[in-house]
Amino acid sequence: MDLILAIVLIIVAFIVGSAVAGFLAYGKGVNAGVEKRKQQAESLIGSAEKEAERILEDADKDAENKKKSALIEAKDEIHKLRSEADKEIKDRRAELSRQERRMQQKEENLDKKNDNLEKKDDILNQKIKTADEKLKEAETIKKSQMDILERISEFTKDQAKEYIISKLEEDLVHEKAVKVAAYEQQIKDECQEKARNYVSLAIAKVAADQVSEAAVSVVPLPNDEMKGRIIGREGRNIRTLETLTGVDLIIDDTPEAITLSCFDQIRREVARIALEKLIADGRIHPTRIEEMVDKARREVEYRIKQEGERAIIETNVHGINHELVKLIGRLRFRTSYRQNVLDHSIEVAQLAGVLASELGVDANMARRAGLLHDIGKALTSEIEGSHVQIGVDVCKKYNENQNIIHAVEAHHNDVEPKTVIACIVQAADAISAARPAARSENYESYIKRLQKLEEICNSYEGVEKCFAVQAGREVRIMVVPEIINDEKMVLVARQIAQQIETEMDYPGQIKVNLIRESRATDYAK
Repeated sequence: MDLILAIVLIIVAFIVGSAVAGFLAYGKGVNAGVEKRKQQAESLIGSAEKEAERILEDADKDAENKKKSALIEAKDEIHKLRSEADKEIKDRRAELSRQERRMQQKEENLDKKNDNLEKKDDILNQKIKTADEKLKEAETIKKSQMDILERISEFTKDQAKEYIISKLEEDLVHEKAVKVAAYEQQIKDECQEKARNYVSLAIAKVAADQVSEAAVSVVPLPNDEMKGRIIGREGRNIRTLETLTGVDLIIDDTPEAITLSCFDQIRREVARIALEKLIADGRIHPTRIEEMVDKARREVEYRIKQEGERAIIETNVHGINHELVKLIGRLRFRTSYRQNVLDHSIEVAQLAGVLASELGVDANMARRAGLLHDIGKALTSEIEGSHVQIGVDVCKKYNENQNIIHAVEAHHNDVEPKTVIACIVQAADAISAARPAARSENYESYIKRLQKLEEICNSYEGVEKCFAVQAGREVRIMVVPEIINDEKMVLVARQIAQQIETEMDYPGQIKVNLIRESRATDYAK
């Protein structure tokens, strides 16, 4: 800007000087006094020229300074850009170096893996070669053995096959003959069984069935319409109740009554209580039946505990483990030759106490031994073995006195009685069992047969629950669906039937029913 201003001033001064000179020249002849002004103008022009020169010099100096400053700034900018470029180049080189090192490491790892694979290939090839050699050796040995067998047996391979097939045909003919004879005998037995059934049916019309009197319960109904509700649509309610309790519900023409049939009194009592609750509630469907059966089971367990406590109070025996009290209460639902085992145990305890007092022996220990002598019968349906051995194991488990354990073990002469207490309990047991109408042999054998039937079914893997019903003519088995599938059910049913045929004696036939049910349960929240 300063340079342009100086140039403008020079041009203006030049123009003004020219104008003044022209004007002076124009007026030279007119006025001599103008000469003086001309001189002044020249003087002014000279001053203007000097000023213009000075301004030009200052402008040159400023321009030079600005040029130097611009050069310096340009050099600084170039240096800065060069430094940034060098840094970027350095960073890129470093990154390339790192990538190069990683690539080199990967190549080394790949080389190592290739080496390992080659070694493994060599080992595998060696093993394959060894296996081939062993296979050839085995083939050679097999061929030599076959040659030896053929030489010893004097049969070739084809001749041996023919001999085995002919022998098998002979065995099949023999087995066929045995089966024909067995079928003939079965037909004869069925005929005899039908004859016995006809005779039994005639007797039943004129004599009461003693087993049914002790193995059934009757539930009264408010009206006969309730029978249809208990049966349910397509029989689903009665099937659910029978499946959950293992009890047969007999719904016949008897007015306002349903009969419950089961040899197990606990199951029958659970079914009776559940059925009474369902009748009182009025809502009868499978879900409600399950709830009532659970409640009935809890009530029966509470009653079992109460019965045990009652027996302890009546016999004046104290300090018994609470688990033993429950087992004593379970004897209320157990019979021996149609005699209630809990009443029998209480009676034996009281008799033993009286005998011990007369003989001057510890009456408390005698009553305790008498009360516990049949404790094993509470678990005979759950644990294998005689009730004597089970009772001994239970008493040992709950730390009973050694004299009590010996009395339990000796009350049926399984071991020789060695103490006075054992002899007293043995005598009291015989007195209680020998009184008139105390026991019935037929009912006890019937109960044992049903218990044996359930034990056989429970011994198979995958069996969840089983119930002997229809007076032992049918057994219903609930299996775990995850263990036993539909195809395996046929085999298991056949195996159970064969074991029952082998190990049990029974009239008629026993129907084996396997029940497999799949359930899916979820909750809406």
